[in-house]
Amino acid sequence: MLTRSALTCSFIVVFGSAQSIGAQSASDPALAAKVDSIANQVLRTTGVPSASVAVVKNGRLAYANAYGAARLEPRTSATRDMRYAIGSISKQFTAAAILLLQQEGKLSLDDPVSRFIPGLTRGNEVTVRQLLSHTSGYQDFWPQDYVMPMMLKSTTPQSIADRWAKQPLDFDPGARWQYSNTNYTLAGMVVERAAGIPFFQFVRTRILDPVGLTSASDFDASPRAVNATGYLRYGLGPLRPAPDVGPGWMWGAGMLAMTASDLAKWDISLIRKSLLRPDSYRALENDVHLNNGAGTGYGLGVDVGIQNGRFMVEHSGEVSGFTAENIVFPEDSAAVVVLTNQDAAPASGTIAQQIVQALFTTEDALAENRTAQARRIVEGLQRGTIDRSLFTSNANAYFSDQALKDFAASLGPLGALTGFVQTRKAERGGMVYRSYRATFPNRTLRVWTYETPDGKLEQLQVAPQG
Repeated sequence: MLTRSALTCSFIVVFGSAQSIGAQSASDPALAAKVDSIANQVLRTTGVPSASVAVVKNGRLAYANAYGAARLEPRTSATRDMRYAIGSISKQFTAAAILLLQQEGKLSLDDPVSRFIPGLTRGNEVTVRQLLSHTSGYQDFWPQDYVMPMMLKSTTPQSIADRWAKQPLDFDPGARWQYSNTNYTLAGMVVERAAGIPFFQFVRTRILDPVGLTSASDFDASPRAVNATGYLRYGLGPLRPAPDVGPGWMWGAGMLAMTASDLAKWDISLIRKSLLRPDSYRALENDVHLNNGAGTGYGLGVDVGIQNGRFMVEHSGEVSGFTAENIVFPEDSAAVVVLTNQDAAPASGTIAQQIVQALFTTEDALAENRTAQARRIVEGLQRGTIDRSLFTSNANAYFSDQALKDFAASLGPLGALTGFVQTRKAERGGMVYRSYRATFPNRTLRVWTYETPDGKLEQLQVAPQG
């Protein structure tokens, strides 16, 4: 369990109706309606009891909603302020803790694990970076998608280290990639020993509180840290409450529970790079390579790659009774979070991927429309005219009679545009910034705009391409 990637199995079981509860109002009603439709349809198809969803667009929480039943007896509707366990998505928080300690000079990613945890197999060779990137060779203590009997009792990180990290390695350090929850138990121990305070205390004070994740709680310490009940299903049988895992098993590998909206706040901090230094974010999101130079598709606690031409940082999560999916597109200022309350089920990944498709289908169409509009404006400026209905009062004041004459005199002689493409999109001052490359037969110019939430243009500027 505590898995790396979304499950692809499917169950064709219908469980009642999935209604949306506690929705956040959306600035994009069409996207909100699509998200509602996707979540309700997938819950009906899979029979998963509930889902809590959050969508980030333009670097802000654009929509959040919850669907279905958080508890079956007594039946309780899911709401967007309920906490769900996020499982292995917690690993990126453990990795961030390591990176914070590296920034403070208390450790290095290239330190041997033996510096902090003596007695491990080949601990002088295995590095902290190899723990976080799953290239250490330490055997996974929980590959199963169910709870083993021994896991109903509490354990300690040292007990896990003694049993699974003192065996012969599955491979030489750095020779292969193999997902292992043991790595993150060890990483949590490294944090605790380097920081000199309890692991969750460090995560709380240095990560959760600064980012504003007020709902986040320690699911490893108490299964009651969640508001939703976790469920399992034997085959296609009825939903049954999932067993509680004893304290100590999830710890650095999957300890956190929170709302979907708070996990979206974390995603926004990744997009804005607001908690760590730039070099730490590069380490977190950099594809770690094996000794032979092959890429792993994994950074430090996150899968990394390109999806449909967009850079993606992703991780799923699964613990007893819960599955989750978190997909971030840092360069597009977008993210999708889906938390569900059934383990070994495909709903979280399916919902997330369908929302991603809807999100970027909408955004791509909007970008095409905005690009075509900006091109027409530039062509009009070559003639000394603009459509003032497209602009705010500030922008219309900027485009004075003198300005239009200067635009026409300087741009008109360049001839017809031969190319006009969007090169960048970002957010500033509550507006959407777009930059374009305008190509003429003998000159290339930069054009950039600021767009207000109602679609008006607050600015359109033209300058030489740098």
